[in-house]
Amino acid sequence: MIPRVAEDKDLVLAAQRGDVEPFNRLIERWEKRIFNYLLRILGDREDAMDVSQEVFLKAYQKIRSLQDADRFSYWLFRIAHNEAYSLVRKSRPEEEWNGHGDGPEWSRRMAPVEVSLAVETALARLSPEQREAVVLKVYQGFKFEEIGEILGTPVSTIKSRLYTGLELLKQTLEPRLEKRQTD
Repeated sequence: MIPRVAEDKDLVLAAQRGDVEPFNRLIERWEKRIFNYLLRILGDREDAMDVSQEVFLKAYQKIRSLQDADRFSYWLFRIAHNEAYSLVRKSRPEEEWNGHGDGPEWSRRMAPVEVSLAVETALARLSPEQREAVVLKVYQGFKFEEIGEILGTPVSTIKSRLYTGLELLKQTLEPRLEKRQTD
């Protein structure tokens, strides 16, 4: 990861000088991770695509304001976080965003695709804060300090959200997976 960070820094510095091509390379590197993050947070492919485009547009417009080029990935995820929550506040009722709606019924014998669906359904039942902590830690691999920086939240709060979210995921998924193993 060290060489990639160094390359990202070089690309950011070139983009800050007004060169468009290095920014395009940054988009190529980060678009899948940002899209996947947004998809897991928003739960809707079209919304995730739209917000991804907004994220990179804002990043391009504000790249010169990034003071530490080494912090590009955290800065980019912070923009994604802000854009996702902005969309949610504008377009979704509070109950829907809280993820307490009913998900699809799970079959007795779950194939890998069904396991993936079960995990996504279980993630949707977490609070938005818990879901985001889990996604950033488990799926994106950020450290607690990095997540705190992205979300603007103390590390102790991030840890609490993560561990509570993981425990809820375990409680939701464990009976389903045990049932699968006994069938």
